[in-house]
Amino acid sequence: MTALLSFLSGNPALLGMLASVIAALGWGFHQRLAGARAQRARQTEAEAAARALADQIDNDIGALPAGAVKKELKSWAKD
Repeated sequence: MTALLSFLSGNPALLGMLASVIAALGWGFHQRLAGARAQRARQTEAEAAARALADQIDNDIGALPAGAVKKELKSWAKD
């Protein structure tokens, strides 16, 4: 084991390649996490927009008189 470690640490080409592989893996992992964060942010924004629209519809329906609500619901019901 000691011989292997001394060979790796004594060979600058192998040490450089190993460092490049580790750096590439670290960069890839960072990019994957950044993509996941961006997707969660987009999803949160979409959910907030949908919630705002639902709240606006609820407010509009709440402002209608009962007769108008029944009439509107009848247009959506199957006969």
